[in-house]
Amino acid sequence: MADLIIRPATEADLPSVGSVTVEAYRADGIVGDHDDYATLLADAASRFRDAGLLVAQDESGAVLGSVTVVRPGTPYAEISRPGELEFRMLAVSAAARGRGVGEALVRAVIDKAREAGATHVVLSSSEKMLAAHRLYERLGFTRLPDRDWSPLPGVDLRAYAYGIPL
Repeated sequence: MADLIIRPATEADLPSVGSVTVEAYRADGIVGDHDDYATLLADAASRFRDAGLLVAQDESGAVLGSVTVVRPGTPYAEISRPGELEFRMLAVSAAARGRGVGEALVRAVIDKAREAGATHVVLSSSEKMLAAHRLYERLGFTRLPDRDWSPLPGVDLRAYAYGIPL
């Protein structure tokens, strides 16, 4: 996308980040209107405080998507181990899908991992998020079946990793 800007989120972005994240997960059928996870997704302020938060914006300044960047052992970490960087809650607004926003955000996470000296980028993804899985595989992520897990009955998450080239 020509005029896409990827940058750290600011406090002013947080309402948009929360609403875009919930919208994206609703569109994928991951959360419903009264789902506890929707409340967590909407809480961009906690992610801003306890993790890294990147946003994608267009030339008008509208937030098109976001991703939460997590270090092992921190409040939002799920599967990361020492030396790895994890990302969660990758979300792209319905209106911006298919325009390279998700890919740009994932590439920004890979760049952050490289800058931090991490050996891998890891993530968990719902088995329902097939478009995301295609993106991860196209970018060179591989499955980590030994780290697949289930936070709740009926919610199965697939783990992926990207090795940072030396």
